[in-house]
Amino acid sequence: MRIPFTKMEGAGNDYVFVDAIRDEFPLARAPQLARAWSDRHFGIGADGLIVMRPSRTAAVAMAMWNADGSLGSMCGNGLRCLAALAFDHGHVASDEFAVETSAGVRDVRLERDERGALVAVHADLGLVTIDVAPRSIEVCGRRVEYRRGDAGNPHAVVMLDSDPEQFAVGVLGERMQQHRDFPGGVNVEFVQIRNDGSLFQRTFERGSGETLACGTGAAVAALCALELGLVRGPEVLVHLRGGQLRVVKKERSLVIAGPASTVFCGEIGLLI
Repeated sequence: MRIPFTKMEGAGNDYVFVDAIRDEFPLARAPQLARAWSDRHFGIGADGLIVMRPSRTAAVAMAMWNADGSLGSMCGNGLRCLAALAFDHGHVASDEFAVETSAGVRDVRLERDERGALVAVHADLGLVTIDVAPRSIEVCGRRVEYRRGDAGNPHAVVMLDSDPEQFAVGVLGERMQQHRDFPGGVNVEFVQIRNDGSLFQRTFERGSGETLACGTGAAVAALCALELGLVRGPEVLVHLRGGQLRVVKKERSLVIAGPASTVFCGEIGLLI
């Protein structure tokens, strides 16, 4: 059995995409395949696996698995990339449509230049929340203050006074997955406010480790900075290791916008 796939990335957050509307896919094997294909030495290499499926409530649906094979609940950059793929594969004819996710139906929009080339994909993440009251835990012998957030998946925002590049993101992020405050794991954002009012963020994602970008994490971090009065809105620019995302605060939701690109396409064989 040979399965066509598309490797895509949004600000460096990369996934293996399978179009299960067009091609046969053994969904029951998704956790195993997510682990195998995400491996950057022996597989395709990715932060996880995303499968595009038919939907009764939206134009298409997405299901995602993290790099360790665990089922994911929401992925902002994955949603943006899937929107571009749905159009490219002819499943939608409009630049504006809805996608069914595990966190609910989300609206997406493809932004094009005057020549019709795709320049950005916008994804409305719906209701995003942040608890501005700080919590404190002990990790690796140090006190870490964080704020709990939710964007269809759990987040912990750690505001830093120093450069996140000098922070032990991998060690602390991994240890926080094992803390009793996060029984199901958590996406951890390490965030610095820059002098120009933008953010710089590194993210440790549950099930995948540190990634070059996290769309839902950027949204939660931007909302945290807005609610604390550290930046001015309604639009916040978030710098990530793999690129930039714009976060726009709407009345009842947050929208993230940024690049979504195809890296390569291929086929991979499976022993049935």
